[in-house]
Amino acid sequence: MKNAVLSTDIKAQYDECVKKLLGHKIILAHILAKSVDEFRGMRPEEVVHLIEGEPLISKVPVGLGPTNKIVGVDEKGNEIVGLNTENSEVYAGYVRFDIIFYVRTKDGASQIIINIEAQKTDPTDYDILNRAIFYISRMISSQKNREFKGSNYNDIKKVYSIWICMNMKEDSMNHIHLTNDVIMGDYKWKGKLELLNIIMVGVSGKLSDKDENNELHRLLGTLLSEKLKVDEKLDILENEYDIPMEESIEEEVKTMCNLSEGIEERAMEAGRKAGIEEGRKTGLELGKKDLLKQQVQKKLLKGKDIDVIAEELEEEVAVIEKSHDEMDPTIFVALTYTFIFGAMFGD
Repeated sequence: MKNAVLSTDIKAQYDECVKKLLGHKIILAHILAKSVDEFRGMRPEEVVHLIEGEPLISKVPVGLGPTNKIVGVDEKGNEIVGLNTENSEVYAGYVRFDIIFYVRTKDGASQIIINIEAQKTDPTDYDILNRAIFYISRMISSQKNREFKGSNYNDIKKVYSIWICMNMKEDSMNHIHLTNDVIMGDYKWKGKLELLNIIMVGVSGKLSDKDENNELHRLLGTLLSEKLKVDEKLDILENEYDIPMEESIEEEVKTMCNLSEGIEERAMEAGRKAGIEEGRKTGLELGKKDLLKQQVQKKLLKGKDIDVIAEELEEEVAVIEKSHDEMDPTIFVALTYTFIFGAMFGD
């Protein structure tokens, strides 16, 4: 029931639309060409053909165990294990990789596993790099019995986890990977430090200028912008990046723009209601304070002490003293004359 409700939420729909947009092969090719060493310098049109199969979007669980699934048995009776893409309620509670897929290197000799994660912003309740490390660790450990058997650790495939964080203060990109710091001796330890890679991409709220160094950030900023109109997005994608406007891409761009407007309108309505409620509360508080001041003033004019007034009004002495200190002298004088003339004329 919870998942069904969440799936109809406008924010959930927006998040899913972001993943679908980023999951188009031509978009993934642009990301790989600008962020992954193996594809730097290649044209996205060339990289597209190296992506194997269809990218898996929100289908593969991250948690221990469910990432893999037995998909069959080979001719020798050995189990064949693949990425678990079951859309089963059994795994409804698991966090899933946003996008995960295999890509061949340009020489065709080896495969790389790529994960793309989209974040609305840098979260405040945890450090995002820690989460990225967890994801990249699962991408390595889940290869056991899927990409390699037993102790054949040399068969581990290289992995990249690319995190796209929107609404950042500035555009940025970092490559986080293993390094070998020699502390003592000259022994050369065998192994591949390059197996594990995290790419953090920060996309600012302002659309990057059209510049060779900003190509990826401008593309992502265009795709994910909540301010650009549909026609502006489609124009940039088609004319600057030569991305063919397939019907699916065009429809998803339109859908995301509509969802962005829906989120903005809902936020504005929530803000309006909150403002009205806050104003009502503030008005009530001010009204109560003004009434208290008037009552205190009248009782003071009758010569009553602070302690007596506090008791009669059932308030703390400190509250009465504060009300006394905040009195407007002109009002106090006016009330004094009112009290005197009222006493003189019996009113």
